[in-house]
Amino acid sequence: METPTLVYDDDCGFCTWWADYLTSQSSIRLVGFSELDQTPELRAALPEQYEDCSHLVTEDGVHSCGESIEQAFLRADIGGPVQDLVRFVHHFEEYQQVRDHGYEWVANNRDLLGNYLSKTPPARADGQGDE
Repeated sequence: METPTLVYDDDCGFCTWWADYLTSQSSIRLVGFSELDQTPELRAALPEQYEDCSHLVTEDGVHSCGESIEQAFLRADIGGPVQDLVRFVHHFEEYQQVRDHGYEWVANNRDLLGNYLSKTPPARADGQGDE
């Protein structure tokens, strides 16, 4: 896949806010779960239980859950010392455990976090996704 593609839960306002933010700062393409039936080749690249978390599909493969957000962040034009720090600590096993635990905590609390950061999910053809 030439253009990195972030696949996310487009039925979640918190997820939509972050996905939109990350892709507005990069050349990453954005595809919601509800759009996967229109892109069978992309769906085929994802794990069977793809709805468990977000995924960044690149030429190098599929980065899932915490790694998907990390890799999207590193491809974004946000810059600064945080990116340098992430690139450095990325190679330590402890960092990967903290990253994945952090992602899981956020995923389990996205309703609460959505009270602070949220964007109306895109309208879907099936009428779902409207807040």
